[in-house]
Amino acid sequence: MKGFHLIGDPKRLYFTNPTNLNDEEEYSEVMSRLKAVGCEITKTEKMPYCDIIKCKIGGDKFDVVSYIDGDGTFIYCEDTNTMSKLEKTFEYNKFLIDKLNKTKHLDKTEWITLFDTWDEDERIYAAGIAKNIAQSVYGNKIFIRGIVEFSNICRNDCYYCGIRKSNANVQRYCLTEDEILDCCAEGYELGFRTFVLQSGEHVFKPEQVAEVVKKIKAAHPDCAVTLSLGEEEYETYKLWREAGADRYLLRHETANEAHYKKLHPENMSWQHRMDCLKNLKKLGYQTGAGIMVGSPYQTSGCLADDMLFFESFKPEMIGIGPFLPHKDTPFKDEPKGGYELTLFLLSLCRIMLPNVLLPATTALGTINTRGREEGVLAGANVIMPNLSPTAVRKKYMLYDNKICTGDESAQCRGCLERRMESIGYKIEISRGDYKGD
Repeated sequence: MKGFHLIGDPKRLYFTNPTNLNDEEEYSEVMSRLKAVGCEITKTEKMPYCDIIKCKIGGDKFDVVSYIDGDGTFIYCEDTNTMSKLEKTFEYNKFLIDKLNKTKHLDKTEWITLFDTWDEDERIYAAGIAKNIAQSVYGNKIFIRGIVEFSNICRNDCYYCGIRKSNANVQRYCLTEDEILDCCAEGYELGFRTFVLQSGEHVFKPEQVAEVVKKIKAAHPDCAVTLSLGEEEYETYKLWREAGADRYLLRHETANEAHYKKLHPENMSWQHRMDCLKNLKKLGYQTGAGIMVGSPYQTSGCLADDMLFFESFKPEMIGIGPFLPHKDTPFKDEPKGGYELTLFLLSLCRIMLPNVLLPATTALGTINTRGREEGVLAGANVIMPNLSPTAVRKKYMLYDNKICTGDESAQCRGCLERRMESIGYKIEISRGDYKGD
C-alpha cells in the first residue's frame, strides 16, 4: 500500500487511494491492515460524509476517519509508538521513497521520519529503484578514477582525520611533480582516463598545482583531471580551472553548521567551505560534495539537512562513505558509521539526482569486503582505485585499516574488473563525465 503518508502534523496518517479503490474496497483494505497489527475496533459511527472507527492497540486508542466519495482515509493518533507501528503497517517509508522517485523532493520532516524508521526491507526497495535509475542513465558501465595521493601534509586539524596537522605519528611525504606525472602515465596504460590529485590542504603553491595540471593535460589530452585539495580562495580555483582542471571534490562533511563545529577546530569555517563549493560551481567545475555517514554527533536532522543541500546544490558528484575512526584522532573511540545506512543514502541520492556521479568509496570497501559491489548495486557508478606509489600508500591513512594499500596499480585494476563483472557490470575506459539533465 503506497498511499499512506503523514499530513499536516506527525499525528495524522492519510491514505490517498492511489490504486483507484472504491470506498468500500478502501475501507476493507484499511481494516485488514489494522487488524494485522492487532487492532481492536471498539466502535463505528456512520456520519453523512464519513465513517468514524474507534480503535485501539493494547491500551493505545486512535481514530480512523474514512471519507465518502473518494476523499481518502485519515488515521488520528496521539501516541508516537502506536503511530510508528501504523506507519510500518501502511508502508509509509516506501511511500516516501516512491514520492522521492516521483517528485525528487522530500521535506525535512519526511527525511527525518525516513532516517529514524527505515528498515532493511525498505533499503533493498530503494536500492532496486536506484539501480534501475543508474542503469537507465549510464547503463552497466562503471567509471574508474585513478587517485594520486601526492602528499599527506595538511594545515588543518579536523578531529576525524588521520593526517590532521597535530598527529605526530604520521610519516609525512610529498611526491615530486615527476612522480605525480609517472603515476598518471602508468594509470593511462591501465585504462584510466580520469586522474584525481588528492592531498592534505595547501601543500603545493597554487602555481605548482597549475603546472602539474597543464602537464597532465598535455600528456593525456583525452583525460579529465579532478582536484581534491581542500579549501582555497576563488582566484586559486580560477587559476587551476584555467590550467585545465575539469572537476573538484570537496566534501562539505555536513550541511548543519552546529554539527560542523563539533567536527572541526574553531579556526575552520562552515560558511567558507560552503562558499568554496559555490565558487567551484561558478567557475564551471564538475563539482563534488559529500559526507561521512555516522560521523560523531550526526543526527537524522543532520542527514535531512544534507539531503536538502544536495537537492538544492545539485552537485555533479556525491561522495558518501561510512565514518571510520583513526587511532590517532580525538574520535578514535567513536563507533564506525553504519554500512547499511551508507548503502541506503547512496540509493536515496541516486533516486533524487538520477544523473549524479556516485562513487562506491574505498571506505565502503574497507568496512565490508563486498562494499564496493553492493554500493554499485545500490546505485553507485564510480570506483576510485589508488595509483599512488605503494611505498607511500600506508602513509595516507585518513582512517584505520584502509584497503588496497599494498596492491600494485595493475593488480588493483584487474581485481576491480573481475569484481564488477561478477555482478554484471563492465569497467568503462573513458573520462566518464556527468550527463546533464
